[in-house]
Amino acid sequence: MTANRASPADPERLKEQVRSRYAAISSRGGCCGSSAASCCEAEGCSTQLGYGAEELADLPPGADLGLGCGNPTALLSLRSGEVVLDLGSGAGIDCFLASRRVGPRGRVIGVDMTPEMVAKARANARSGGYPNVEFRLGEIEHLPVPDRSVDVVLSNCVINLVPDKGAVYREAFRVLRRGGRLAISDVVATRALTASERADPSLWSSCSSGAIEVPELKRRIRRAGFTGVSVDLASSLGAAASLTGPASLGVVPAHIRATKPPG
Repeated sequence: MTANRASPADPERLKEQVRSRYAAISSRGGCCGSSAASCCEAEGCSTQLGYGAEELADLPPGADLGLGCGNPTALLSLRSGEVVLDLGSGAGIDCFLASRRVGPRGRVIGVDMTPEMVAKARANARSGGYPNVEFRLGEIEHLPVPDRSVDVVLSNCVINLVPDKGAVYREAFRVLRRGGRLAISDVVATRALTASERADPSLWSSCSSGAIEVPELKRRIRRAGFTGVSVDLASSLGAAASLTGPASLGVVPAHIRATKPPG
C-alpha cells in the first residue's frame, strides 16, 4: 500500500500515542500555542476557526480547548429535534453548540476514546446544564451507537488521527438515518507523505501526518456509501493563517460534507 493511503506500520502504537497526548491536554486545559496542526496560536484562537465570540462566551469553562481546525456546526443547518453525533468529542465544545440548535426535543451524543476527555466533557455538561447531551467512551471506528439512529454526524480535526479512516466513514454511514448528513472539519494533505512521516507518532498525534490527500479522502467517503461529497480547502476558506504545524508536510484544514442517500 502506498504512503498516500496513510496506512501506518503500527496502528496500535499510534493510537496509544494519540490517547496519551489528549489525556495530557485534558488536564492542562488546551494546546493553543503548541506545534499541532489543529491548534491556533493566539488567545481567542477558536474565533479564527469560524466560532462566534458570543457562542463561545456561553460555553462552560474548559469546554473550548483550542483543538479544532474549523467549526463543523457551522457547515450545515441543524434542526430542532434532530439527533447529532460528534466523533471525537473532546471536552464537548461542538456538542454544546449543537445542543442549542437542536433544542430540548433534540439530542446530542459525543464519543471519544480518551477516558479523561469523556470525564471532562461530562463535568462540563453538568456544570453548564445540558440535559440533552451525553458522552460515551468508545473508538469512532467502532461506535457505541445503534444503526440508523442519528440525523447528523459531526467531527472536528479527529478522523486524521485514526489509522483506519475507512472504518470511521463506514460507521458514520451505519449510524445515520436515510438522508442523514455528514459535516466534518479536518486536515488534508496537499502532497503525498512518506512512510517515515506516516510512522512518526509525534507527527501523527499532532494532527499532521495522518492527513490524506483529497482524492483519496473522497474515495473513502464514497466507498462507505455517501453521496454529494465535497471538500473545501483552507486556501478558499481563509483559515490557513490561523493554524500552526510543520509547513513542510503541506497539511491544511478543510471542510467536508456528504449525505447518506434517502432511498
